Amino acid sequence: MTLWTMLWIALPFFVGFSIYLLPQGDRILALAVTLVSMAYAMVLFGQPAPLSWQLLDNFGVTLMADSLSAFFILTNALVTAAVILYCWYSGKTTYFYIQAIILHGSVNAAFICADLISLYVALEVVGIGTFLLITYPRSDRSLWVALRYLFVSNTAMLFYLMGAALVYQTNQSFAFAAIQGAPIEAVALIFVGLLTKGGIFISGLWLPLTHSESETPVSALMSGVVIKAGVFPLARLALMLEEIDPIVRIFGAGTALLGVAYAMFEKDTKRMLAFHTVSQMGFVLAAPEVGGFYALTHGLVKAALFLTAGALPSRKFKELHNQPIHTPIWVALVIASFSISGFPLLSGFGAKVLTMKNLLPWQVIAMNIAALGTAISFAKFIFLPHKSVKEQAVKRGFWPAVVLLLAGLVVANVAYYDAYSLANIAKPLATIALGWLIYLFIIQRLVVKLPQVLEKFEHLIGVMSVMLMVLFGMVLA
Repeated sequence: MTLWTMLWIALPFFVGFSIYLLPQGDRILALAVTLVSMAYAMVLFGQPAPLSWQLLDNFGVTLMADSLSAFFILTNALVTAAVILYCWYSGKTTYFYIQAIILHGSVNAAFICADLISLYVALEVVGIGTFLLITYPRSDRSLWVALRYLFVSNTAMLFYLMGAALVYQTNQSFAFAAIQGAPIEAVALIFVGLLTKGGIFISGLWLPLTHSESETPVSALMSGVVIKAGVFPLARLALMLEEIDPIVRIFGAGTALLGVAYAMFEKDTKRMLAFHTVSQMGFVLAAPEVGGFYALTHGLVKAALFLTAGALPSRKFKELHNQPIHTPIWVALVIASFSISGFPLLSGFGAKVLTMKNLLPWQVIAMNIAALGTAISFAKFIFLPHKSVKEQAVKRGFWPAVVLLLAGLVVANVAYYDAYSLANIAKPLATIALGWLIYLFIIQRLVVKLPQVLEKFEHLIGVMSVMLMVLFGMVLA
């Protein structure tokens, strides 16, 4: 299995650089790599025990692959495959597919890293790959958004690297387990880096503008997969180290509430989806032991929603209420919105039930409020007017991509069939119904503009500093 794992890690990079020699096969080769990742994830699900490798000594590479990794790897494979299908007839150059597949490989690597330095390298490559995809249109706006992202990402990873150095200074090891007993400043620095990369709480307020202003397929990749490269290590650390678990859960609940508070009042479709990515990462971290299943569900839903939002005639909800959308597109929106709201028969239902059953008592109220806010937010899509509009054409690759993602939501639903009890079904349905009523009679009639001051470029680094001080206090406590 060690040999196959090494080949699987190297394959995206080998294919990515080889595409330059075979540009006529760029789409086929890129799609083939995602199929290999799907197969590898399925093999991991069948392993009775976690697989681990220490390739060198404490200075070297430590890898670990288990069911948690498998969920994240499968998410990466399905979302990347959907994006490639979406772009199949779009005229994207070979350069786009090269960057997409190298990004795919670096995200995969992050999902099996179990030491701080290997993770640092993987996250930096993820950041560079994302930067290059954001800049693909070469417009002034895309260049500014990409440079803003790269600056925040590199600053966050500088904090992380300083923390990793302090861990090694204390325990002479870069392994994740070495964080146990490390100085509080080391833990705080590592956390502020990962929280920022993962779009968690106020450290993640760079995310809404970046995700909403990128091209549609890039937005789908970032919200569906890339953001999870920073979230996965937090979930892994929470499972490995008992003293880390409460900190991760606190930030999970906090970011779930923060993101949904903004999403409920957001008037722009892509910004609403971006804020909901912030919120949904909170659900992944609120119950780390089942975070993998929730990450898979969220990745499929959010990629489908971003791709579908890109097919709408406008980004503004107000304009969409006066300009009915094509009914098949509305149906795709409704299915994805139902799943993320926790409606039965879709994997979002099982993921939410499983998460709620693994919360600590102090988390329950906060996460139920976040679930209600999710139902309120996605009522905006569900209650949009729709009709058959012949002139509203979509890209040729749109339906293969969206059908793949929505089919994944149906198939993944069988992963937790034990969720289907009367009590488990009644609660989400009641939450969704209440959310719809609140939207129709209260939220829809309100004109609330939440402050965006913390999203401004000049404040993002200051926010990291604030988070660093908060983390010092939490670790010390």
